[in-house]
Amino acid sequence: MSRSLSVPRAMQPTYQAVVELTDRVCRDHLDHEYRDLARAMAAALCRKRPSPMSAGQPRSWACGIVYVLGQLNFLSDPGTRPCMTTADLCTAFGVGQSTAGAKAKAISDALHPHRMDPTWMRSDLIDRNPLVWLAEINGLVVDLRRMPREVQVMACAQGLIPYVPDDRDGNAEPAAG
Repeated sequence: MSRSLSVPRAMQPTYQAVVELTDRVCRDHLDHEYRDLARAMAAALCRKRPSPMSAGQPRSWACGIVYVLGQLNFLSDPGTRPCMTTADLCTAFGVGQSTAGAKAKAISDALHPHRMDPTWMRSDLIDRNPLVWLAEINGLVVDLRRMPREVQVMACAQGLIPYVPDDRDGNAEPAAG
């Protein structure tokens, strides 16, 4: 799933400062997928007008971003990998839990993320979440993973699904784009 990393020129320094911090924590404690999600979320926040990140400490915003992503992707669940407690996450950024919670609320208010939105989901959760793949066609709710490839390509082009499942499984030629 492609996510925009475009950032207005005026917000570039803030974006860079936040991303340096999220990149470090993701490299040291999480993984590249959290890093990529954090970069995309930071960019989305920078594009907001006015951007909530125009005020405040970069480390607080960085922690808040990974905090929100962690909530959406079950980061503190010991059954997931990677796994990290909220306390350990806040320690990694040098931010208090109340500050992280306040930034997470501001981020949630700005972006309205939810657990079923593939925009902020790790790929393993997208693959396992049946709600991502359901659509109504001719009055019937269908699982688009079970539809012909041509339907999957159209659904992906319309933004209904994050990718063409047949292409990811290696069963077909890549979708023309």
